[in-house]
Amino acid sequence: MARILLIVGGGIAAYKASELIRLFRKAGHAVTPVLTAGGAHFVTPMTLAALAESPVYTSLWDLKDESEMGHIQLSRAADIVLVCPATADLLAKMAAGVADDLATTLLLATDKPVVVAPAMNVRMWLHPATQRNVARLKADGVTVMDPDDGAMACGEFGPGRLPEPEDIFQQVVALVSVRPELVEGLSLATGSLALAGHHILITAGPTHEPIDPVRVIANRSSGKQGFAIAAAAANAGARVTLIAGPVALPTPGGVARIDVETAEQMAAAVEAALPADVAILVAAVADWKVAPSPVKLKKSAGPPALTFTANPDILATLAARPQRPRLLIGFAAETENLVANATAKRTAKGADWIVANDVSGDVMGGSHNQVHLITAAGDEAWEAGTKDAVAARLIDRIIQELA
Repeated sequence: MARILLIVGGGIAAYKASELIRLFRKAGHAVTPVLTAGGAHFVTPMTLAALAESPVYTSLWDLKDESEMGHIQLSRAADIVLVCPATADLLAKMAAGVADDLATTLLLATDKPVVVAPAMNVRMWLHPATQRNVARLKADGVTVMDPDDGAMACGEFGPGRLPEPEDIFQQVVALVSVRPELVEGLSLATGSLALAGHHILITAGPTHEPIDPVRVIANRSSGKQGFAIAAAAANAGARVTLIAGPVALPTPGGVARIDVETAEQMAAAVEAALPADVAILVAAVADWKVAPSPVKLKKSAGPPALTFTANPDILATLAARPQRPRLLIGFAAETENLVANATAKRTAKGADWIVANDVSGDVMGGSHNQVHLITAAGDEAWEAGTKDAVAARLIDRIIQELA
């Protein structure tokens, strides 16, 4: 069970805090609401208290609470602090270190991870001052969710809408779900936003190379391992760009996703996403492509004569670039001679690390994985675990390397 300190800012989207509390409580988490003066214009303390089954805190000047240093206790007792909605005013105060009410004082006094879900007018969100404040908060280790695009209460349209409560819920739960007791033997800095200020580029899933308008050359990659790594990197505070082949997976919270289909499209997307501090190329990119027929090939014409040509080698190309990431990690899916083939691949491609796994079983499409980490120092055999656990361990290893 996580203990969530929920700070409700003064915007029309404050009413969605009620739905958030319901989601957290349904999942078994404890919520302590803090209602700002502005937020109280949109939602009542009674509503939040009834849903949270907890007192609602509103004032820095409550005699009983503050005689016991209540703002310090509140800020330290939680596992995570969520600001929702985070107005332009709140973001500015947070970035400047202002502490002029209970909410901002809690934020300045806390030593726990902080997540903010912005909600404001599109022009307020895009204003250079707000963008400077967001950049400052991210540099300070705060997880700032991207607002949604759409119609607003003011009648304008664009980025600035509060993310959906389900998306906020998933982001917060993900941030507090990685605990030392879940993955034995890890320091798990992934709970501490240790990658704040770093850009991590990840590829995931298969690529599809068209044969004709209805047929493709594909593979069995589900994208689950790459998406798990993207989620773990975002949980650690990184700015994550996830370039995904054709997969049916939800985008992890706090991750910028780019969908592609072919290897050439993925290579172009990787190029456009640079520079990055770390690149983790998990995608099972098709090695070959054919010149596709513009019309469906008919069975009656007999088997087509397909002429294969090589696809771009994204890992090797990235390794040779002037903008090479500080840490470049490839994946090797093998069915035999796992360590030997992965070691040879690391050298041939110019990668720093290769994560190798045996895919002769049900790894592709499954929820578990067992990998070897191949580095210049040799082979590290990791114990089998869920793909989430493998992702957490890899991100923890990256944090150690960057430190």
